[in-house]
Amino acid sequence: MGKSFSVQKVLNNNVLIAENEETKEVVLIGKGVGFGKKAGSRLEEGEFEKLFVLQDEKEQNSYKQMLDHIDEELVAVMNDVIRMITERMEQPLNEHIHVGLTDHLAFAMKRLEEGLGIKNPFAVETKFIYPKEYSVASEAVSLLNERLGIQLPESEIGFIALHIHSACINQPVGELSQYTRLIAQMFQVIEGSLAITVDRESINYIRLVRHFRFAIDRIKRGEEVREPEKIMNLLKTEYPLCYNTAWKLVKILQHTLKRPVQEAEAVYLTLHLYRLTNKL
Repeated sequence: MGKSFSVQKVLNNNVLIAENEETKEVVLIGKGVGFGKKAGSRLEEGEFEKLFVLQDEKEQNSYKQMLDHIDEELVAVMNDVIRMITERMEQPLNEHIHVGLTDHLAFAMKRLEEGLGIKNPFAVETKFIYPKEYSVASEAVSLLNERLGIQLPESEIGFIALHIHSACINQPVGELSQYTRLIAQMFQVIEGSLAITVDRESINYIRLVRHFRFAIDRIKRGEEVREPEKIMNLLKTEYPLCYNTAWKLVKILQHTLKRPVQEAEAVYLTLHLYRLTNKL
């Protein structure tokens, strides 16, 4: 026999707060799940589409407050959007995506109504750092536009991709945004130091963006990377401008991540920069 739930509060037609037998507070989502229900009503498994536990009081309160100001139709569509994202990513998502992404999109729609768009200066970086998430986010934007009769700007794809990645790896969206900004900042330094304009569609740009992404992960984990001293000395002599620029980037990484960065990172970066300048 499936679990039974006792309704505590109906938030709207599509969302309600309930308790299960272990007296854990849960959120139940489903189209029309709250219709005609009141406190004390019983619900069985199968009568709703999605359940998630509100892990802490702060999250519970922020979700409840958020729903008071959000269009019910958005909440219903978000259930389908998040189900689609889970299927495409082929892994469970952190339940916070219900709060974080719904809140973000409600705000985006409000800006849209007021004719205020927000540019996403890191959309290109996001596309190449998280290609799968970006592709799924693009599908999510199409679904939202179609179901809600709106026209979300393309810049939203990058923002949604970060929310998807955040839910996959249980890392705060703010931290991911910081890394995307950091990568964009490093390209500004590269263009200034080497007096070049980097083609954002080139294979070498994509390679270097991905290198930065994995370098940030390595540095955060404190992983050791070694490189023979001979190569370092050779690059220093042969490509001094690329080598010096690589060290500028290493210092930015150290300062931002507040972690030591292995000397070998400068070697890899020098080779990437040489590729960029020589179109190899």
